[in-house]
Amino acid sequence: QVQLVESGGGLVQAGGSLRLSCAASGHTFSNYAMGWFRQAPGTEREFVAAISWGGGTTYYADSVKGRFTISRDNARNTVYLQMNSLKPEDTAVYYCTTGEWALVASSGGDYWGQGTQVTVSS
Repeated sequence: QVQLVESGGGLVQAGGSLRLSCAASGHTFSNYAMGWFRQAPGTEREFVAAISWGGGTTYYADSVKGRFTISRDNARNTVYLQMNSLKPEDTAVYYCTTGEWALVASSGGDYWGQGTQVTVSS
């Protein structure tokens, strides 16, 4: 049974930074793409970033490109999202997901974490 557990969310002022982590268990982590999505109140869940199984390919939403960096440590079964220059519009619950690349980089993979809240104050 695949489990994804996010951590690292919190309250930060605009312009600040946070690093989210997602620890995976229950599958061969290094075989699958990993991604991050987010959902603000009253909106649909949206894609943020994805990383291929080996980490060699990354893909970002235009809204976060240049500010967010996705990375993974296959030895620790963990994916990270470094978020810099945060804006109030980045406020959302952030979810990690895993699965095949085509899904993770679009609508999301087969498995999801429970989410971690990120709040950016102006």
